[in-house]
Amino acid sequence: MPSARRRRHWAAVLGAAALMAGTGALVAPAQALAATPVDFATHCVPPPIAGIPAIDGTTTAQVTVDNATPKVGDTVTVTYTVTKPAAGNPVDLALPADIMTPTGKVTVGGAQTGAVTVVGPKKNDPVPGKGAFPPFSMTGTFTVTAPGAITLSPGDYNIHTSYIMELDTPCTVTNPPAPVSETVTATGGGQTNQRAVQLGTASGKPGASVTVAGSKFTAGATVTVVGRAGAAETADKTTVTADAQGAFSAALTVNDKATSGIVAYEGASWSDDKGAGPAAYSVVDDTPAPPNSQKLNSSVKAGTLSMTQAGDAVSMDAVDFGKGGASNGSLKTVTVQDFRGGPAGWSLTGKVTDFTGPGGAKIDASKLGWTPACATKTGSPSTCAAGSPGTVGGAGATLATTPNAALTGGEFTVDARVSLDVPAFTAPGAYSGVLTLTLA
Repeated sequence: MPSARRRRHWAAVLGAAALMAGTGALVAPAQALAATPVDFATHCVPPPIAGIPAIDGTTTAQVTVDNATPKVGDTVTVTYTVTKPAAGNPVDLALPADIMTPTGKVTVGGAQTGAVTVVGPKKNDPVPGKGAFPPFSMTGTFTVTAPGAITLSPGDYNIHTSYIMELDTPCTVTNPPAPVSETVTATGGGQTNQRAVQLGTASGKPGASVTVAGSKFTAGATVTVVGRAGAAETADKTTVTADAQGAFSAALTVNDKATSGIVAYEGASWSDDKGAGPAAYSVVDDTPAPPNSQKLNSSVKAGTLSMTQAGDAVSMDAVDFGKGGASNGSLKTVTVQDFRGGPAGWSLTGKVTDFTGPGGAKIDASKLGWTPACATKTGSPSTCAAGSPGTVGGAGATLATTPNAALTGGEFTVDARVSLDVPAFTAPGAYSGVLTLTLA
């Protein structure tokens, strides 16, 4: 039996099930190909107070995405992980845990070009004096605006440390662009909104101004540029008018320490149809702690969209030769975990091959139908909806979905009763088909 494909979406997983009239087996999901780690020459400039020259070294990093096969208009989450920074602690003083805030950019090439600003949490292991900086990850998003192969390469990054004083160690790619680490293949037919925003910098102190560049907005439209803290807007806001090509450049002053992203939209309020972003942004809190106090910093790390299956065999009722009728069974329970914490919902669909039997006999895929069911774990932000009862067939059908929302996620269990309509005088023997489930 062919193995199932596995994709990543806003991270998706495929599972395949072999269904038999009478007996059967369930094939486990195939493993997804990992993004490619790459090495590239890097020029890092230690803070002047360190009194040491620039460092020319090698950075090892990789770029991953949550959806490797998006449609035009989809938002793709990008994670830039530096596994081996080129720079290290430039001073003899040891650095405590959780004082490093990394920011950077991912270079976009191929079918569309540009850069994605990425930001990491203020989280790190302790760093000894003159010791190597530990690995770190940064995330951001971009909107797919063109079909085809879109390449992603690690770009410049900066390591900001907040301990005793605020210091930056910027590292630039010596011979840009760095090697391609990840490629996504975009298709047409998605949403028509191709608006996009890019930031001049991914971080700044409270009160700093960030340049926000927009493209593919409506020519002459008034565009609101505003900070976001999760799904809520902050007080950091300005307006600008798009030029004749639908582009704009705005200077947004960011004062709110809660701002974690920047969006732009036409109209009186945000809408998916006329908005772009969020582009990741981090406010570097340089407020000194009061005497005899300690500042506590925490973060919530986004996870992935995944699914698991409760077993590897689906048995269906046998039917009598000459009578035919319904061969019934139950899919093994599928558990969907959406731990991304973003605005995207998900869809679980399935399609089946023809059922093949002895001597080349077959039962057409259109003879398989199902009645889906879906349950949501208490406390989940999203609510799961079961697909409609009906034919699965080779064209496929929806098993379960959750909608887009300001904040989505949760854990869900999905089941279905399956029924194969066996013609009366089908040749005796075992018949099997492959049901492929796709989570996206």
